[in-house]
Amino acid sequence: MQTIDPQPPTKSSPLRILIAGGGIGGLAAALALARTGAEVRVFEKRANPNEDGAGIQIGPNGTRILQSLGLADHLKSKVTAPKALYVHDGPMGVRVAELPLGDWLAERHGAPYWVAHRADLHAALSSAVDAHPLIEFRHGIEIEGTETYTDEVLARSGGQLVGAGDLLIAADGLRSTLRQSLFDARRPRYSGKSAARTVISIEQIPGGISQESVGIWLAPKGHVVHYPVRGGRELAIVVIRNDLAIDEGWASAVNHEWVKDAVQNFAAPVRNLIAASDSWRKWALFELPPLKTWTADRIVLLGDAAHPVLPFLAQGAVLALEDALTLARCLSDCETVRKALRSYQTQRCRRAQTVQAASRRNGKTYHLDGPMRQARNMTLTVSPPKRIMASYDWLYGWRPSV
Repeated sequence: MQTIDPQPPTKSSPLRILIAGGGIGGLAAALALARTGAEVRVFEKRANPNEDGAGIQIGPNGTRILQSLGLADHLKSKVTAPKALYVHDGPMGVRVAELPLGDWLAERHGAPYWVAHRADLHAALSSAVDAHPLIEFRHGIEIEGTETYTDEVLARSGGQLVGAGDLLIAADGLRSTLRQSLFDARRPRYSGKSAARTVISIEQIPGGISQESVGIWLAPKGHVVHYPVRGGRELAIVVIRNDLAIDEGWASAVNHEWVKDAVQNFAAPVRNLIAASDSWRKWALFELPPLKTWTADRIVLLGDAAHPVLPFLAQGAVLALEDALTLARCLSDCETVRKALRSYQTQRCRRAQTVQAASRRNGKTYHLDGPMRQARNMTLTVSPPKRIMASYDWLYGWRPSV
């Protein structure tokens, strides 16, 4: 397998890196940078990060990075490589396409397509970070302010100095404090849609629902996605629907009726699936107007802080993994931090915008109605499945260009 590890540094002294945010992107960046010899300190504002009931899909462009970071063995028993993606018309209940994943996609791109519980992925990253001698991981600290000088950046929390480094990476998510204070950014814009999630045991799955593959059920005002997690012992379910109410949280409890109302016009297998759980968590879907820049002196944005993605292409966390690897490579290969950040932004900005646009298009396609819905179903039915998946080579075949 082709390696995509960052190369060891040639600098006389190691870079000192501060990272605001201990999510998937922040921890992956810490590992990628530490592998180049950088000294890294990660600050996570949450004392106990909550990934309850959250599944995650990781395309080959993401699993390739996780493998390069040495996480494959840790995740082996916790992930599943689904054999296919089954696409259904939700109200009619008919399958309109069976798209290949599994061995076919792994052979095509040199890495598998994984589905997992988000908590398992985060735990694997956290364990690797905790075990690395060049990384310090601190919880319960939010980076709220910075001071930038010619040769370093200072990070403050609650008015107290908590770190000094050559670079500060803002990986603090959609509602990034540092982005809002330093990058003249507009507030995230509500998309008009919300999502609810849950996880059930494999024994609770009703008839008509695949236990081994990814399933998606499309309808005019929303859709449902499900896939196996925890090595196939559980099933993650996501329901996305139009919603007038804006919820600022990531894991707000939601009434079961809200979820059942979203699928009231779906076929029986979906309604039965939704009825299998009465414990759901809800979050609103937001977009962020494009930023003029991702860098400010010795501060750089990464992941959702720079480019949140609607969840219609399953690429939000994977883009953060790509960011992490690219930034580490740029810092290792470039002579100065400023040159490295310019190179990083040049490489990542267009890629992120392309994925964001593709995700928005997918969302519109998922929710078509009337004749356009019929045309979509017919197109999916008659198109060769491998040709459809090959049209995503640009996405899954990504490798860093540095």
